[in-house]
Amino acid sequence: MILKFSGEVLKDKTNESVIDSNIVRSLCEELKVLHEMELEIGVVIGGGNIFRGTFGNKKLGCDRITGDYMGMLATIINSMAIADFLKRLEVATEIFSALPMLNICETYYPRHAQKAMDDGKIVLLAGGTGSVFFSTDSAAALRASELHADVIVKATKVDGVYDKDPNVHRDAVKFDKISFQEVLLRHLQVMDSTAFSLCMDNNIPILIVNAQKDLKNIARALLEEIVGTTISNF
Repeated sequence: MILKFSGEVLKDKTNESVIDSNIVRSLCEELKVLHEMELEIGVVIGGGNIFRGTFGNKKLGCDRITGDYMGMLATIINSMAIADFLKRLEVATEIFSALPMLNICETYYPRHAQKAMDDGKIVLLAGGTGSVFFSTDSAAALRASELHADVIVKATKVDGVYDKDPNVHRDAVKFDKISFQEVLLRHLQVMDSTAFSLCMDNNIPILIVNAQKDLKNIARALLEEIVGTTISNF
């Protein structure tokens, strides 16, 4: 299983701290619960709480390549924070980065990450894809494909996939299940097109859950409670 979190999930909304220790603790406690379910877990987290490549391009005036690399470094910082808390909870964990960071973490190779998961470690997959112009959604889809994951759980701030924007339309209808093909036909926004195509082509279901509202929704969804939306080839 690959868990995909946005970097914003770690951010304190009240004092603008980019990494809130209470949120990290809650996230790691829930990861420990999932780990105790004997699941093989890979975690991809964004870096948007610290830096977004598009922000650098628009606000700082740096070029897209520089901004994207800065964003990748932000994902490594977030992964280090999570790994440190997991170790305090006595959960075995290891960080693998697509960008070589030899004094900090292991360089990502699929077989090494798979070995760590086989050994019962939660694996943090940092540094995006290691290439510019790709989102962390794409990184999650790529790692899921390489590591033969059964599912990608995208932990978001929405309850699932709707037929239209529920913030604008009161009559918006949420799907419990929907096919990749119907998502494309309806032009629904789930992931960027590269990530979505990778999941569809490699037959990797995507589970959308609202983890910002309640982190326990991840476990509930994996236990096949009707939480969020499942996207698959059926």
